[in-house]
Amino acid sequence: MPQGRPGGSGSTILARDPAYTAALPDPRGDASLELRYLDDEGRHMVLSMGPQHPSTHGVLRVVLTLEGETVVHAEPDIGFMHRNWEKQAEYRTYAMNVPFADRNDYLAPFHNEQLICEAIERLVGVEVPERARWLRLALCEMERIASHVLWIGTMGLDLGAVTPFLYAWRDREMYYMLVQQLSGGRLFPQFMRIGGLRNDVPDGWVEAALRWLDHMERQAWPEYVDLLFANEFYVRRTRGVGVITPQQAVAWQASGPVLRGCGVARDLRTQDRGVPYDELGFRPVVAEGGDVYARNQVRVEEVRASIRLAREALHRLPDGPVIAKLPRALRPVGEVYHEVESPRGIIGLYLAASGDVMPYRAHWRSPCFVHLQLLPLMARGHLVADMTAIIGSLDIVLCEVDR
Repeated sequence: MPQGRPGGSGSTILARDPAYTAALPDPRGDASLELRYLDDEGRHMVLSMGPQHPSTHGVLRVVLTLEGETVVHAEPDIGFMHRNWEKQAEYRTYAMNVPFADRNDYLAPFHNEQLICEAIERLVGVEVPERARWLRLALCEMERIASHVLWIGTMGLDLGAVTPFLYAWRDREMYYMLVQQLSGGRLFPQFMRIGGLRNDVPDGWVEAALRWLDHMERQAWPEYVDLLFANEFYVRRTRGVGVITPQQAVAWQASGPVLRGCGVARDLRTQDRGVPYDELGFRPVVAEGGDVYARNQVRVEEVRASIRLAREALHRLPDGPVIAKLPRALRPVGEVYHEVESPRGIIGLYLAASGDVMPYRAHWRSPCFVHLQLLPLMARGHLVADMTAIIGSLDIVLCEVDR
């Protein structure tokens, strides 16, 4: 692929089509040349957004084809931090892969652990104790709150609102203190185990978690709504921007808030039998419109829904053990595919077992990878300035994309 040289400290501009390179001037010796055009008339320009652009939420590069300031095409370019997770998982035992799964989506490690634990439990036929099931539910819903809260802060920052970001770090710090008291870790708790949990909750932890939930419901959530979502400028920057239809979302296998923001009421928590959502009368949060505003509204309302679910799970917490008895070495035979509804959408894991202590094959399904494929549909016809809002509404984590 022909490539222009980066000039100065600005963005690198690329010419994508070899047919146009003959009409381009030779950039060698001209360090100030940053613009490369796709045609002789200079009607289209190709601009590289990232991979260090602050609004790309990681090392994402988006190649924008522009006509003036209007986006004609947006092409995601990934792979800048590929970690080879799937191949490495084939050289670790099943138990060793559980904490290793934390590294995929570092904003939802409990969901990653839940996915791989439940997949292995289905493969070997393990029954998880009731107390562990309810604790898994509470931890995942508290994590969903913390993940959405950080998204609220970064979304505000992308649109020029600094205060919500500061409030988000305040509330997430309270959450991380709870995770640290529970597991000893903060970002990577490494707490769930095949068959249950590593240990029970310490004395006073449930009461502290309930106080945090009360704070999020009575103080933090109204603050976020007043500061950002009721702001006229926020509404103008998000309504009608980055629209996709329900048919497009389903065809591209979107999930999570991206799908439910199109009015499609699909949430795996309504079907999950690994954790007892069915006993809590859970209903998916849905918004109409398919734009940035609708996707954001789903996440905002999911914060309140997750507060209710986590609180109810902690109130219903039964007594008993938190982990089942297992053999020292697991040597399952067969294959399994399992899915979990994470804060960003459906994460999935395929495992093929051949009777060894390590899986023969492992494949991780990333919702962020799927949603980035919708970026060309969302971006077409909008201004370059709208790209920050569109990318932010996808709530991507590049560690999971470049797994």
